[in-house]
Amino acid sequence: MAPAEGPEGRDVPPSLQPRAGDYPYDLDRALSAVVALRARVPEDAFTAGTLGTERIGNAVLIRESGLLLTIGYLVTEAEDVWLTTGEGRAVPGHVLGYDQVTGFGLVQALGKLGVPPLALGAPAEVPVGADIVFAGAGGRAGALAGRVVARQEFAGYWEYLLDEALFTAPAHPRWSGGAVIGPDGGLIGIGSLQLGHDAGDGQVRVLNMSVPVDLLTPILDEMLTLGRADRPPRPWLGLSVSGDAGQVVILSTAARGPAARAGLRRGDLVLAVAQRPVADLPAFFRAVWSLGEAGVDVPLTVDREGDRFEVTVASGDRQRFLKAARLH
Repeated sequence: MAPAEGPEGRDVPPSLQPRAGDYPYDLDRALSAVVALRARVPEDAFTAGTLGTERIGNAVLIRESGLLLTIGYLVTEAEDVWLTTGEGRAVPGHVLGYDQVTGFGLVQALGKLGVPPLALGAPAEVPVGADIVFAGAGGRAGALAGRVVARQEFAGYWEYLLDEALFTAPAHPRWSGGAVIGPDGGLIGIGSLQLGHDAGDGQVRVLNMSVPVDLLTPILDEMLTLGRADRPPRPWLGLSVSGDAGQVVILSTAARGPAARAGLRRGDLVLAVAQRPVADLPAFFRAVWSLGEAGVDVPLTVDREGDRFEVTVASGDRQRFLKAARLH
């Protein structure tokens, strides 16, 4: 596998790039902690069909020892990882762990990156409206001056839920694993998604959703020791679902996953979990997770083209479907 790509193709328009004089910290030093990441995943990996076998994004150095924080989907099941600094130095990396609940991934650089780490900040202290810098690899050319526009719940179709995510604007074109840098120069979030937001005025704004780093602090030592957070795994159904228009609709099922084995299919409506009505994704996910740990039976009430029926899904542990990180 070739080393990770550098900042080529990652430039932010000059009018949106941050200016050093606008911030009370050393902007260039902070930006240098963000490196380009390229990961290669085996073709037979469980996530290869949905996330691809070549994944490109960013990672942020958070410790001088070479520990980097990124968004987990970039490195899930990765067998090779390369990291490239803004100065073009490329070193291999090793995936230390991935947390299904937060979505964070940890990578250990296997060589000296030669850049200073970025300290973890305090996202809870950064209000809506605060100025931030959303940084991809490549220094100022890969960074965008923005602000926090919302802090609110986020539900992802892949059985993912954050009680409070960070939403920033304008959107960064290369958001995956990027650093959200707070007003004091600390790392407050890791870029996860780009999505449209209807402001209610007929205009759809494009935002970035990022995972706040205060979710990392309680589990960091566990992830370094175990490769995961030391908590019971949640029941996983292997579904992609939509929660539009007050309905929970199955978009797809994972091959060989629990829902597929139970006979669920695209277009099915999930009306209730264990007789508890659900009308949106947060309610659906919380109802499933409230039943117990991975392996618990999940009774669902389903509507298929007007035919209402009950089905029980034997939930699984998502982690068991994934290839473990290769030791170096």
